[in-house]
Amino acid sequence: MTVENSTVFTDFIFLGLSGRQDVQQGLFVLFLLVYGITVIANLGMILLIKMDPRLHTPMYYFLSNLSFCDVCYSSTVSPKMLSDFLSEKKRIPYNLCAIQMYLFGAFADVECLMLSVMAYDRYIAICNPLLYTIVMSRKICTKLVVIVYVVGLVDSAVHTSCTFRLSFCNSNVINHFFCDIPPLLALSCSDTSINEIVMFTFIGCVVGCSIVTVLLSYSYIIVTILRMNSAEGRRKAFSTCASHLIAVAVFHGTLLFMYFRPTSSYSMDTDKMASVFYTLVIPVLNPLIYSLRNNDVKGALKKAISTKLCSR
Repeated sequence: MTVENSTVFTDFIFLGLSGRQDVQQGLFVLFLLVYGITVIANLGMILLIKMDPRLHTPMYYFLSNLSFCDVCYSSTVSPKMLSDFLSEKKRIPYNLCAIQMYLFGAFADVECLMLSVMAYDRYIAICNPLLYTIVMSRKICTKLVVIVYVVGLVDSAVHTSCTFRLSFCNSNVINHFFCDIPPLLALSCSDTSINEIVMFTFIGCVVGCSIVTVLLSYSYIIVTILRMNSAEGRRKAFSTCASHLIAVAVFHGTLLFMYFRPTSSYSMDTDKMASVFYTLVIPVLNPLIYSLRNNDVKGALKKAISTKLCSR
């Protein structure tokens, strides 16, 4: 990243979620609890999938990658935000701001695309079960995950480089709690029209492809489920798909609200609340959604707990 001569600041200052000390202390306790649950729940999901041979399937391979992404995704924002709750000056160096934006954008893209890969996996499993082991072989699953990460890393690099070529010459105070594209575009004294076009185009491609894949996959899935003769088969298929659809709807809905608006329509106080939702709430919801609504995961968890108790 090259800093233009017109950029006179070496760091940025966050306004954070609240300027009141008593409120910040309460938020610190709340978000520390949420972040702790996020890390424990997602790492627990990864460990559970690794330990139980019954979960060594493509669906759970993708789910473990989603859990890994959630931990990384949340960890790019939460530790800094938590430390800022206890600091008088919420400063972040210019270069660290760029790194935070890059990592956050990359893992957000990975999460978005991983949800679409999981939808495709369910489509093959339910609509073409006889071809499932061939189409979703270990080699193909690995390639899909690699592609998802490469797209995420490249896409985020484009956004970060475009954003940090702007000039920030009037103020270095960001009305937000982390370095994200919308608040930095609003802060810049440069013309941001090109950045907005790039943001709409690239994020539109990633989110659009993900949404189209999910909608097409589940359209075929729903038709196939309704044709099933077994009521138990329909119930199990709907239960598995419902978990995924909840996660997809929550994540994509928030992304569309945050990034598909012109800079002039940004309301940072409203956007900060939305950002809290998709940076802190969604990563803790995913493992809960998939575990509470998934009999295989609940069974593996009960087995792990009983094995642990018996070993004592």
